Amino acid sequence: MLKNLPRVLYLAAHPDDENTGLLSWLVNEKNVETAYLSLTRGDGGQNLLGSEQGPALGLIRTYELLEARKVDGAKQLFSTAIDFGYSKSSEDTFTQWNLDSVTKDVVWIIRQFQPDLIITRFPPTSAAGHGQHSASATIAEAAFKAAADPSKFPEQLKDTKVWQAKRLVWNTFRFGNTNTTNENQFKIEVGQYDPLLGMGYGELAGVSRSKHQSQGAGTPSVAGVRTEYFSHVDGEPMQSSLFDDITLTFSDLERPDIDQAINKVLDEYDFKNPSSSLPALLNIRVMIESLEEGSTQKSKLAAIDHTIQSASGFMAEMVTDRHEAIPGEALSFDLNLIARSSTPVVVEKITVLTEELEPQRELPIDSVIDFSFDLRIPFDAKPTEPYWLSNEPKTDSQYSVSSTELIGLPFKQADLNAQVTLRIGEQRFHVSVPFSYKKLDPIKGGIVEQLQIIPPVNITFTQPIYFVKNDSSLDLTLDIENRGEENAGKLIVSQGTKKLTSINNVTLAAGQDSTISFTLESKSLKNLNPNQPITASFHTENQTYTKNRHLVQYDHIPTLQYFTPASALIMNGNLSSTIEKVGYIQGAGDFIPTFLRLAGMDVTFLTEADFENAENLKNYDAIITGIRAINVEKRMDQWMPVLNEYVFHGGTVVMQFNTLQDMATTDIGPYPFTISRNRVAEENAKVTILEPNNALLNTPNKINQDDFKGWIQEMGPYFPSEWDPAYTPLLEMHDQGEDPQKGALLYAQYGKGHFIYTPLSFFRQLPIGHSGASKLFFNLLSIGQDEK
Repeated sequence: MLKNLPRVLYLAAHPDDENTGLLSWLVNEKNVETAYLSLTRGDGGQNLLGSEQGPALGLIRTYELLEARKVDGAKQLFSTAIDFGYSKSSEDTFTQWNLDSVTKDVVWIIRQFQPDLIITRFPPTSAAGHGQHSASATIAEAAFKAAADPSKFPEQLKDTKVWQAKRLVWNTFRFGNTNTTNENQFKIEVGQYDPLLGMGYGELAGVSRSKHQSQGAGTPSVAGVRTEYFSHVDGEPMQSSLFDDITLTFSDLERPDIDQAINKVLDEYDFKNPSSSLPALLNIRVMIESLEEGSTQKSKLAAIDHTIQSASGFMAEMVTDRHEAIPGEALSFDLNLIARSSTPVVVEKITVLTEELEPQRELPIDSVIDFSFDLRIPFDAKPTEPYWLSNEPKTDSQYSVSSTELIGLPFKQADLNAQVTLRIGEQRFHVSVPFSYKKLDPIKGGIVEQLQIIPPVNITFTQPIYFVKNDSSLDLTLDIENRGEENAGKLIVSQGTKKLTSINNVTLAAGQDSTISFTLESKSLKNLNPNQPITASFHTENQTYTKNRHLVQYDHIPTLQYFTPASALIMNGNLSSTIEKVGYIQGAGDFIPTFLRLAGMDVTFLTEADFENAENLKNYDAIITGIRAINVEKRMDQWMPVLNEYVFHGGTVVMQFNTLQDMATTDIGPYPFTISRNRVAEENAKVTILEPNNALLNTPNKINQDDFKGWIQEMGPYFPSEWDPAYTPLLEMHDQGEDPQKGALLYAQYGKGHFIYTPLSFFRQLPIGHSGASKLFFNLLSIGQDEK
């Protein structure tokens, strides 16, 4: 890659939109620097691993993309656009995304990365299959032109310069029944076997794409050559290659000496002794430094520095045995350094915070040397958090970042580092080594992850949602972690700017957790805004603490943390239910079981033993199947007959939506119905109540059209399209310009019991405390009890 000058930017809307087969080929066969720009971080998708949604899910998918890029070798970039969920057209998308603002992001990224070739995954038409997909192509076309226009976003030109990519092409596709390829399009062959990898690029692509675990995007590794198709969009057309008329090598810059030197290193490379290439690599570095300053010189210097350090076998870690620390805390660190090189690697200087050493020490071959430091974390150190989540979003569909220079980056580099200056040969290299913690896990072995900086005080409501009943007062509890010295101050609970209660003279013991309980009287509760959380803050003489830390921990990504205001939702007393005991069949992760427990219900996750016969289920007032349960629980083909028998003898089953992919069975109810890909993506779609007198819409809560106002992201996906006459559709809704959908709530009596199928997105509405959605969900569960 060092000797190949072209850069490629592949652009689409979401994590998992990228063509990993093409990325793998570009990086590993053509050895071209390639980046995938995902406009969003996948915030609006579904999570097959856990209950994280929104920004937390976007954080997971960011790091899944980074894991994928480790496999295929491409870079990863992002804009500040937020994935707000499925949309059916780019027109719909641009009612939420600001076209100019997102285009500005992409122009900045193009001017910084300076790609010669830009490839989109989607067209700007309905063939893209998703409004954000088609919008990504519209943005790419606009940015392709604007990046080269000094009158567009001229404020960027203080830190970058205009850039005109050679061409913009669309990587056409076959997805399901949609085929946008044809034999008149430009074609290349990819997927070739690479003996250095031990697999073909299609096989590598399958490994890469399968890193998208939260999306269930596991993909087979397919061997063999296949054809990729491209359609010209803008810029100069292709004749024989994607790289026609693009500067390919240093010879094209009239520096054939650099090409010759690189080729000589490749020809003479000794796999058993990489450091033998160091003298030649160091010479190449001098040649690259002599190039005119600019993006080519900058990127190739970074590449040669990485190559030289790798060839020297140099590694460094700055580790402590603590996984987190607060500002001002004292920790012991070891800076471990090693090189495996016949060319001397000398540690000239080490700078750690305010300490500076000049050891002038040659690293012995293949032996670790360490430097110990007793350090105090700076008092002004900021908490470790994703840069795009550290500020309030600019809008509901775009993040706000503190610096333009962050736009495009997958994450911000760690603030706390050891700075090491090396001399290899006669040249100097500056290496940043992030503060990390290291531990031995008995299963995973050695683990090294970034040291997490946290605030001294963390505030958590013990419940994310509280339910108020019958105009009564409400008892609430806060857990307050104090990691620092003793703290004394005042605790204030508010809603917006309105103070609800204040607790004075609160003392937090040094290094201990405290539990503080208080009561909100019914008078205060009556005046609460039901759509706004309450927040807690702790005020000392010099500091105010408002944050609650959240950890994201999965085996396939590093441990991550982010912060939200210390908050809870209050659901007032217009909710009624008549059930106590609920059985839950787990699907993809969601919050609903927790929500029901907070509402006072006894929720049990059902297992294989529960389905030996229907008699085992008779004590449950209702049974719920989690979202996608038919897709992720492969025993549902055996469990459905038992569920049907449970219904027949008087039980209630509420089945949430399933998709068409990998269904364990298509017999998913006592009477047949067919799931489609139809959905209502507009959260403000008009809802018509078809059966206003049906008990599901009246008991124990009266449901009207107002209960569907304020839903977020969507009304629901995967609506049934056909159903047996035994089912009664209760609701009708549709997106603008589309046919009415009547499958949002199907109800059937079967024997003495009740079966309900609903694709409505309760899994999104209940976590935000939506009153109308909660009332309706309680009605679904309560239908069998209302008859007793």
